[in-house]
Amino acid sequence: MVAARRNGRPVDDDGAMLDHLSIQVADFERAATFYDAVLDTIGGKRIMEFPGVVGYGTGFPCFWIGTEATHGDVRQECHIAFTAPSRAAVDAFRDAAAGLGYEVLHEPRLWPEYHAGYYGTFVRDPDGNNVEAVHHTFDA
Repeated sequence: MVAARRNGRPVDDDGAMLDHLSIQVADFERAATFYDAVLDTIGGKRIMEFPGVVGYGTGFPCFWIGTEATHGDVRQECHIAFTAPSRAAVDAFRDAAAGLGYEVLHEPRLWPEYHAGYYGTFVRDPDGNNVEAVHHTFDA
C-alpha cells in the first residue's frame, strides 16, 4: 500500500495533523450557497457530495458541511478527523479511546464509499464530538 496524495505529497506525510473538519448547519441550502461563494474566492470548490453533505477543498475535501445532526437529545457540534500515519495507528487510536471508556462509534475498517484506501475509526470525545483517525492508502 502507498499513501494517498494531497497537493502532490503523501497525505500521511504532508505535515498536516488535521485530515478534515465537518460542521453541522441548521439551514443546509443557505450554508451551501454561502460556502460556495466565499470559498470560491480562495480557490475552494465542491469536491465530494452526498445527500445533505458537501466536502470542499482545493483538491482534497478537507472542510465539510452537513445537515444538523443530533446524538440523543444533544446537538452534535462537530466532526474532527486526524491524519494517522498507518492503519496500526488508526487501530491504536480506537484502543486508546475505548481504554479510557469512551464510545466507539465505528470500529476501524475500510470505507470504500469515500475511496478504496480510506481506513478509519470514529469515537466520541468527552463532549460528544465525533472524532476520527484516518489513514489513506491505495494499491500501487
